[in-house]
Amino acid sequence: MYKKILVPTDGSALSRKAIRTAVELASTVGAEVVALNVVPRYPTSYFEGGIDVAPTEVARVERQWAEHGQALAEEVGKAAEKAGVKAKAVTVRSDLVAEAILAAARKNKCDLVVMASHGRKGLKRLLLGSETQHVLTHGNIPVLVLR
Repeated sequence: MYKKILVPTDGSALSRKAIRTAVELASTVGAEVVALNVVPRYPTSYFEGGIDVAPTEVARVERQWAEHGQALAEEVGKAAEKAGVKAKAVTVRSDLVAEAILAAARKNKCDLVVMASHGRKGLKRLLLGSETQHVLTHGNIPVLVLR
């Protein structure tokens, strides 16, 4: 059935639910898990919402974010391996989360994405966006959405 399952994580309670489901499913069908964390760039211009900071400070903050993101992805890997599931932890840097998820799925040859959705509607969805909706509408592989 499925051979590789991509599970994006941001460390939230909802993403932990997706992790549990992805690991259980992978264990049941004998699949591997690819855990993904997408790390944003530090906003460096006034128009992006940033403030003028030294390049060394930007590099330090981005390094911290990347280390935190890798730790989140590795936690998923440990949970998977504890359940007897082969896992790989991946961190990518991008401001376009949904596009990064789709790219990681292609690059790692995943045949299923398991992710959470906050289920926002109306103005909240318009303002905050929906990464899950973007993955659903722009991807070409199955997506299991959890709430």
